[in-house]
Amino acid sequence: MTYEEIRIRLYEMADKKYQEFSSALIPGCKNMIGVRIPKLRLLAKEIAKDDWRRYLEEAGEDTFEEIMLQGIVIGVSKCGIEEKISLAEKFIPKIQDWSVNDVFCSCFKCAEKNRERVLEFLMPYVTSEREFEQRVVAVLLMDYFLTEEYIDRVFQLLNELKHEGYYTKMGIAWAAATAYAKFPQKTYTYLTEWNTLDDFTYNKAIQKMIESYRVPEEDKDMLRRLKRK
Repeated sequence: MTYEEIRIRLYEMADKKYQEFSSALIPGCKNMIGVRIPKLRLLAKEIAKDDWRRYLEEAGEDTFEEIMLQGIVIGVSKCGIEEKISLAEKFIPKIQDWSVNDVFCSCFKCAEKNRERVLEFLMPYVTSEREFEQRVVAVLLMDYFLTEEYIDRVFQLLNELKHEGYYTKMGIAWAAATAYAKFPQKTYTYLTEWNTLDDFTYNKAIQKMIESYRVPEEDKDMLRRLKRK
C-alpha cells in the first residue's frame, strides 16, 4: 500500500460519533478522524507485512490517527532491537497526548526480551523537559519492567521522574498502583520508606490502588490511611 492509499483507508474507517466522543477525552489530540484503535491495529499489521519502512518514511502527521498508526507499526514491525529503538527515538517527539503515548508503549513488546537495552534507551528521557517523554518512561516501566528482577529499579526511576506535567504525574501514579497489584509488600515499603513522589502523584497512586479490582479489599483501608493530608 502507498501512503496515499493508507490515508484513504483511514478516512473510510472514520466513525463520526466515535470521533466526537474520543476527541473530548483526549486533550491535546489534533485533527482526529475517528478511527477506533482495534481497526488501527489491524491496519498496522497489514502495513507491517508490506514495505513498512517506506510507510514510516513517507507518513505524515496531519491527523491523530496517522501519528497513532506510526507508533503501532513501529511496535508490530519485525526488525532488530537497534532498529526498533532508532524508530522509537524518531517517533517519541511526535507524542502530544496520553492516548498515542500509551498505545505506543503497549505495542513496544520488544522490551520484554531486551530489558537492559530498553532501560539504557530510556535513560535520557528520565530527565527530559517534555511531559510525554517522561510519561513514556513511566508507562514502559509499568508495561514491561514489573518483575522480581527490576521492581526496585522501577521504583528508583519513578522517584527520578520530576516533570510537573499532569500526564507525567498520572503515568507515575498508574505505574505505582500497578506495581502494588503485583508486588504489594515491596510497593508498601516503597510508599512508606523511600519514595520521593510529590503529594499529588503519591495520593493519585494511592487512589488508583484503592480503585483497582486487582488490590484485595482488606488492603484498601490500610492504603487509605497512607494518604497524605
